[in-house]
Amino acid sequence: QVQLVESGGGLVQPGGSLRLSCAASGSIFRLRTMGWYRQAPGKQRELVAEITTGGGVTNYADSVKGRFTISRDNAKNTVYLQMNSLNVEDTDVYFCHALKLGADYWGQGTQVTVSS
Repeated sequence: QVQLVESGGGLVQPGGSLRLSCAASGSIFRLRTMGWYRQAPGKQRELVAEITTGGGVTNYADSVKGRFTISRDNAKNTVYLQMNSLNVEDTDVYFCHALKLGADYWGQGTQVTVSS
């Protein structure tokens, strides 16, 4: 089993920044990717960004390219999402995700609210 604990959500004004963190623990050997998804009420969960734990290859949703940056610290088993130039459309619950041997693991979610 893999446990994921998120932190860093909150309320920010449009144009502001937030950094999300996700720490993985448990059976983390052979984790393939870690990343972030987001979900609004009544909508499907969508990929925001992901990174491979080996080569550090990244993938971003078109809507966040140039504004969000995903990074990892393998020594701490932690992945970060730096979110800049936030707008109201980024308001969602953000979920940390990990993929290991074809199995999906999820964090509990953290709320990000962009509002003036």
